Amino acid sequence: MSMLQIGILGVAGVLLALQFKSGKSEYGIYISIALGMLIFASLLGKISLLKDVLNEVSNVVGLNSDYFKTLWKILGITYAAEFSSAICKDAGYQTIALQIEVFAKTTILVLSLPVLSALLQTIRGFLV
Repeated sequence: MSMLQIGILGVAGVLLALQFKSGKSEYGIYISIALGMLIFASLLGKISLLKDVLNEVSNVVGLNSDYFKTLWKILGITYAAEFSSAICKDAGYQTIALQIEVFAKTTILVLSLPVLSALLQTIRGFLV
């Protein structure tokens, strides 16, 4: 799907969810969850293409594939946390949403430590 189609779908979904907000508020939540899943499903094809290009670049440049695996994990954690946090906020559970965001940020920090260590070692190698 193109960005224009996703934008139109998002606006239409929000307007439809707003119609149910006053009467059956749970229907609005269901619509927003379904809309988020549909947009994410359309994003999977683009993510697959991006992964193939990055793997090709890493093979040409000769970079360690562990770094790309770590970056993919970080990207997945970011999107999963954002999606689940948005669902919790829609349902009225802001505290749980905040806890999900804090957990995701901490996990990203822990995952990025080996990459940071390798970067610092590379910098040390240039200075010595």
